[in-house]
Parts: sequence; C-alpha cells; structure tokens
Amino acid sequence: MDQSVAIQETLERGENCIIAVQCDVFFEDITESRLLGLVESTKEHAIFIYTHRRMAITADDVSLEDIVPISLDFAVVEVSSPEELAIVGADTNVRVSYQEDELELKLPFGSHSRLFLSEVIRAWSDVCKSTTPAPKFEWTSKYDKATRGAVVKKALGPLGTTLTRLNHHRKTEKSSDEKEKGANSGTPKSKRAYSGQDSREDRDDLVRSSSHTTSNKAQILAMPQFGLRDNLIKCELLKNEVNYTYTEDFSFFLGTYNVNGQTPKESLRPWLSCTANPPDMYCVGFQELDLSKEAFFFNDTPKELEWTRAVSEALHPDAKYALVKLVRLVGIMLIFYVKKEYAEFISDVEAETVGTGIMGRMGNKGAVAIRFRFHNSDICVVNSHLAAHIEEYERRNQDYKDICGRLQFRQLDPSQPQLTIMKHDVIFWIGDLNYRISELDVSNVKELISKKEFETLHSYDQLKRQIDEEAVFVGFVEGEIDFQPTYKYDTGSDQWDTSEKCRVPAWCDRILWRGKNIKQQHYQSHMTLKTSDHKPVSSLLVIGIKKVNAEAYKKTFEEIVRVIDKMENECIPSVTLSKREFHFKDVKYMQQQTETLSLFNDGQVPCQFEFIQKPNEPTYCKPWLTANPPKGFIAEGASVDIDFEVFVNRSTAPALNSGKEPIEDILVLHLERGKDYFISVTGNYLASCYGTSIQSLCQLREPIQDTPQETLSDVAESSEDENEANAEKPLDIPKELWMMVDHLFRNALNQEDIFQQPGLRTGSNHSAAEALLLFLDALPEPVVPYSFYQQCLESCSNASQCEKVISMLPQCHKNVFNYLAAFLRELLKNSASNRLDVNILATIFASLLLRSPTKQDLAEKRKTQEFFQHFLAQCSS
Repeated sequence: MDQSVAIQETLERGENCIIAVQCDVFFEDITESRLLGLVESTKEHAIFIYTHRRMAITADDVSLEDIVPISLDFAVVEVSSPEELAIVGADTNVRVSYQEDELELKLPFGSHSRLFLSEVIRAWSDVCKSTTPAPKFEWTSKYDKATRGAVVKKALGPLGTTLTRLNHHRKTEKSSDEKEKGANSGTPKSKRAYSGQDSREDRDDLVRSSSHTTSNKAQILAMPQFGLRDNLIKCELLKNEVNYTYTEDFSFFLGTYNVNGQTPKESLRPWLSCTANPPDMYCVGFQELDLSKEAFFFNDTPKELEWTRAVSEALHPDAKYALVKLVRLVGIMLIFYVKKEYAEFISDVEAETVGTGIMGRMGNKGAVAIRFRFHNSDICVVNSHLAAHIEEYERRNQDYKDICGRLQFRQLDPSQPQLTIMKHDVIFWIGDLNYRISELDVSNVKELISKKEFETLHSYDQLKRQIDEEAVFVGFVEGEIDFQPTYKYDTGSDQWDTSEKCRVPAWCDRILWRGKNIKQQHYQSHMTLKTSDHKPVSSLLVIGIKKVNAEAYKKTFEEIVRVIDKMENECIPSVTLSKREFHFKDVKYMQQQTETLSLFNDGQVPCQFEFIQKPNEPTYCKPWLTANPPKGFIAEGASVDIDFEVFVNRSTAPALNSGKEPIEDILVLHLERGKDYFISVTGNYLASCYGTSIQSLCQLREPIQDTPQETLSDVAESSEDENEANAEKPLDIPKELWMMVDHLFRNALNQEDIFQQPGLRTGSNHSAAEALLLFLDALPEPVVPYSFYQQCLESCSNASQCEKVISMLPQCHKNVFNYLAAFLRELLKNSASNRLDVNILATIFASLLLRSPTKQDLAEKRKTQEFFQHFLAQCSS
C-alpha cells in the first residue's frame, strides 16, 4: 500500500511527498515503528518522521514527530553487517545524521526501501553539488516546533562520537583490505557512506553474489538509464526463456493455522516437522493471531513474537533455515523461511497487505502476501482470512476478488506497473478461507465423518461448489481431502463444538496452488495440536523451478543483440488504438467501472508509450480516473491492454454530486519518438447521499437520484450559505440516514458483532451497518463541523461542556448527532447479545463524527473518544 498518500494529506500546497517507507527506529534497547516521508518544497528536501498506524491510509492515521532537513549538515550511512548483507531478506540498517544528532533506522528488505534510499541520496547529492546558497528550509518552520528534534535526540548520542567510531572502523577496514589483497578477497565493506550514483548497484551486488543470471540482467535492464533497446532485449529474453532454462525440483512446506487468539501452549513440531526430509522452504500462515480490540484498532500485538519463536523452534531439525520475510495485518501473519544454502538465489522480495473487513479497510479480515524470485521463477504466497458465517459465501467470493484486485507489489523499476497476484509463475494460497458445508445438518455431517466418507461430504463443500462454478480461484488446484474437517473443536480437545451454537464441522482451513510443474506429496490436518478451535493443515509441494543454463543464456543473449543491431532505428513508432472514446454509464459511489483500450504496435519497431500531463494540470488524469498501466513497452507486432478505471471515493464524490465537476477528461497518450494520441473519457455519475453534505440532504425531500442536476447545484450553493432563507422547512435529519438507522433499530439491536463485521450490500444487518459507517465517513463536512473540532478536544473531560459544544452546532448537524447518540445508547442496552460496549462504539464512531481538519495524533484520537463517551453513557436522550 502507498502510504505516501496519508503523508501528502498532512502537507500544505506546494509540498510533495515523493516517497514514503515504514521502518523501525532504534531507541537504546527498544525499537519503535515510524513512517518516513521524503518531502520536497521549493527544490528543498526533508525527511518527515511520523508516528502511525500499521497501515496509514489517510492523514488521520499519521502524526508528525520530527523533521530532518537534507542540507550540508545531513549525512546517511549504511551500518548493516556483512553477515546481514549476505542473506537475502535481511533488512537494511541505516544511520541518518543532522548537525550533532543522529538516528539509526532499520528499513525492510525490498526494492521500495532501495528506491527510498536512492531518492534520499539523490536529494543529498544535489545539495552537495549545488553552487547556489545553502537551503534555508523556511517552509518547515510552520510545523509545530515543539516536536522537532524529539526523535533524533531521543534515539542516539552526539554525532562526533559516532563519526570517530566510523573513522576508526574505516581505518580498520582499509588495513584489512590491504592484508587480504593477496588472497583476492572480495568481502564488501560493512559500513559505507552512500555516494549517489552507485549506491543502488552496490546494494544489489551485496545482496546477490551470483554473477550471471537472468534475474540480475532483468534488474539492470529495468534501471531508468536504460531505454527502448534494453527493454526490447528484456522482452526477447523472456520470450526465449525456454532456450536457456531447465527445471529442478524443490520442496515447499505450506502450513495454515487459525489460532483463535491463543498463545503457543505446545510444540508445533508435529505440524512443521512432519516430513521425513527437511523441506527446502517454509511458508507458514496464521489467522486470528490476536483477537483483542487493541490489536484490531491499533495493529500492535505481543503474540507476533511468541508465535514466530514457536515456529522457529519447530522447523525441521535436519536443516538450517534463514528467515526471509514476515508480514502481518492485525491477526493475519505469514512467515517465509528458506534453507540457508538457497538464500542467495532468492531476490525481489516484497510483501503487501489488504484489509477486507468493515468498510473494506479494517484488517480483521483480508490477506497478507509475499512475492519473491527463486532462481528464474516468480512465486507469490497469499495467506487470507475471509468472511465468516455459513450463509456469507458470496461475501467470501467478494473478499477473494478484492484481494486479487487490490493486492499489488512494487517492482524494482518504479516506472513499471505494479505486479498483481496472478502475474507470477507459481501462486500458493493458504488460510482460513471460511467456506462451510451447506445443505446438511450437524448430525448428518458428523455421521459422514465417522464413516470417513470424505468424498461424499466434500460434494457439499461451499468452496468446491464455488470453484466448480468458476466464481472463485479459477485455475487453482486443491489436493484430495482425505482428512476430517478442521473446524470447530472445543479448545484443548478433539471434541466437536459443544457450545450453544454447535457449529457444523467444516474444512475452513485450505491450501491451493496455481502453476506448472507442481506435485503434491501430502495434504493433511494435524489433530495432535489442541491449542485452538481449529486444527492446523499442511501440504508439501514439489515444484519444478526454472534455473538458468549460463552458457545457453549467454548464447541466446548474444543472438538477440545481433538481431537488434540489424534493426532500422530511424523508423517512427506507430500504434493502432481499438477506440478513442470511452463512456462510463451510471457511475456509482465506491463501485469501480473498467473499460479496456487495446494498443497494437503496427509499426516496424518496438515502442514505448506513456500517458502525459496536459498543460497546467498536476497529473495525467482526473483523480477519479486511472490508466493501468500508465506507461509501458510494446514489441513489434504485439499488443497491450490498458484498463481505464473510474472509481469515485469520498474525496471526489462531493464535486460530482453537486455537479461542479462532470465525469469528463481528455488523456494524452504519448509515444517515445512518435506522435501523441488524444483519448476522450466521459460518463454520467449517479448522485448519491455518499459525499453529499448534511445541509443539502436535509433540503431534499425526494431521492437524490430523482433530483435534477440543476436542483442539486442550487441546493449545494444554498447550503454553503447557512443564513439563506429556504422556501421550505428542511428535514430534521437526512431521510437516508433515518432509513439506515431505522432498519438497524428494528432489526439489529441484538445482532452479534454489529459494526464490526463487513456486509455484502444485500440488505442484511451488517450491510446496513457498514452503509451507515460509509455514509458518515463520506460526509464532506463531518457531523461535528471542523470549526468545532478544537472546542471538542478542549472540553472532552467535562460532560456539561461537551453538551454545550453540541448545542452550538448548526441545527441539522445537532439533530444528526443527537439522533445517532440516542440510537447507539439503545444498542448498548442490548450489549449482552450484541457484545458492544461504550469503548467499542466510541472507538468506531468518534473518528467518524469528530474528524480533524488536518491530521489526528493518538492523543487527539483518545480525546475525541472521551468526548463521545459522555453521550453514550447518558441514560436518556
């Protein structure tokens, strides 16, 4: 996920967050997570340091803590040890210093961290080379000076001490290098200052010691300084891959375990060391690692370390393994280990997460994924936890589609489009997929299990049926299931669920794969583990991995170069467009529409294309439109599909609802050394209550979609002037809000986990609850207007003062606030059945009703919750 968007929302006009990266900051004997943003303004650069949620989506998720200007007083030094650099997947330790202060950081392994460092180095290099006066950084002075320097001074000691230590180390290295010359030693230095141009190449050399592989060449060709010719070589190499690769078998152990929020109480060896021979790689997934509300809302949990240690201790004893990557989203965690002797052949490691929980963002459900290249094969591992409950199989299908659509990996070359899950040679998909057994009652299911008639029982499995209907997991394979269902057991036993709910046993925990040259050695559950109400599952797969024959590769490469040398470079590139006008009909809020443009290279040479900005416009397209990919390469006689995606969110909906902006744009498609093509994008937007102000909705008595656009424009303009007299008395609250709350009041007062489970837009209680939250989140002006936000914070500890602030709100805003508070108090009266409490509701609703006009740190967030709790605790409205 691109967290620079969250940082950008905190900045002023003219300031741009170029790139952001999440890292760990060392504070003596502890580490804390921070978000770093490289920010540019007036050709000056600074590193902004933020505290943050684990997934920073908006400005509400980050809080500025420190600013480090990139000036002549700035320096950056890598301090990773040679042992760390030799292992692929090792994180990068970096020391940043400014004047007399310094900061030690750990950046996660991957191309994004390398890109961040290269951008910082480029900015630093420009300052050092500049002949103009030193930068003054006047633009940073407007940020709160009280927090400036806090992180840097807290982290480490004076710079002088460190430089002395570094200088001593360099002398030692120099002496060692001289001694080792006779032995032809190539050991890299463990500490070195980045010097701009060669840092990226140096890092790649240190990470990968192999000298001549397709992966190395692909990385070189992907670098920005190489152009059309090298892109063509890369393309031809991929097309002729069969000429210089062969397959060799490697074993992959895949495991999945829903641990139900428990801590490790028993050894995991019966699960992870169940094979006779040690696997070459482990991909181990967990779900429900932590079920606490703190983990749900703040993404922090001590159980990550506990379960990671338990896994490490249970790996096969007959081999030594290196931890390549760990990624976690709330309770969904994926760990990737490889035998140490194979670590050097792994590259391009990236990890991403996607939340599909409530409002499509929360991480109680969703997926984590790791992609990597092993020799010449691209592999992706996905660990997911899909929606629960037997009747919600369509929601599970939608979760799967959302994960496939939203989970994307950055490439080493930032100009290249991000990689989706399906663009890999091999895909492993593990996790608690939550598909159940339907059409049979619990007694029939248990009878079939007792007879071990698993094939008959499997015919009633929802996942099998959805795959057979090609609704999900098209192209994936699952091995034969000859073990009993893995859910639900009484914790600590092998007994089926004896609780009041008496869940029907089901194969919730599954392992699937997609790709060629894959053979399954086993697929089984592990009944001896009793920590959870699920049983862990494992699969051992043998994969034919593509390896490079160096001699054949060299021959193929040279032949391609000879052919390209004969090409006529003077030819002008040309493409044929499938069409130049695109119309998106009936665009709706938060519902993506896609149209496809096909480009065919009808010229005599390969070409590169890119959508370029129009004069006086900041980007190549309007914010509700995206071209995917926005740039690319087309070989001679080949074609490429470009998806035009229209997606209206809370930031773009207000202008479209009011008619201030139509669905209309012109895209400029530019060919390198060729001409420009103009593409028209139009559409009609169906105005909705999402993204429409409370003031406007209270003036509309008819459904908003039945209201003429001219009327909507007039209403929007009149709503901006609160003192303007209206011909008709406005509604007390928006009718749309009343309909949602009324549905919930009549049907959902006793609904378990209401406002904590996602819905599928089907009119269910969870769907109505999610719709209400989306409505509040999309309001251009929150229920408590921005102008009252500071007063709310200042009065949060005094109930009477809180009520006084609310009494001063505009009438329709005050009505909505009191109406919602009264409804939530009714929910709390039924807390025994719906499992809600004041803290949960305050956490969910305070951030929606009291939104900060700029950003919101953790202290402010807690004050807004304290403010709102006064209204939930009242006995009457």
